[in-house]
Amino acid sequence: MKMLRVPLLMIGLLLCSQGFAATAQQNKMTTCNADATAKSLKGDERKAFMSTCLKAAPAADAAKPLTPQQEKMKTCNADAATKALKGDARKAFMSECLKKK
Repeated sequence: MKMLRVPLLMIGLLLCSQGFAATAQQNKMTTCNADATAKSLKGDERKAFMSTCLKAAPAADAAKPLTPQQEKMKTCNADAATKALKGDARKAFMSECLKKK
């Protein structure tokens, strides 16, 4: 019984620690909410503002360059889309495309 306590305790701590960290979406929601409050928006105006604000891409992500692997994925994905590949044919194409570049 004692041997089972330590792994269960570790799993519990791991799950709890994830619950306390604010996600990017939560941070965005907090920022948008503060902006809406600062602008004294109410009702439909506030809803429209919040919707637009939450859909907007953060400025930090827009300036972030793609890694070489992400560039490969983007190029291969675009090629597969222009060829209208689907299912197993797309999978095989993507696999070959990512291997050769």
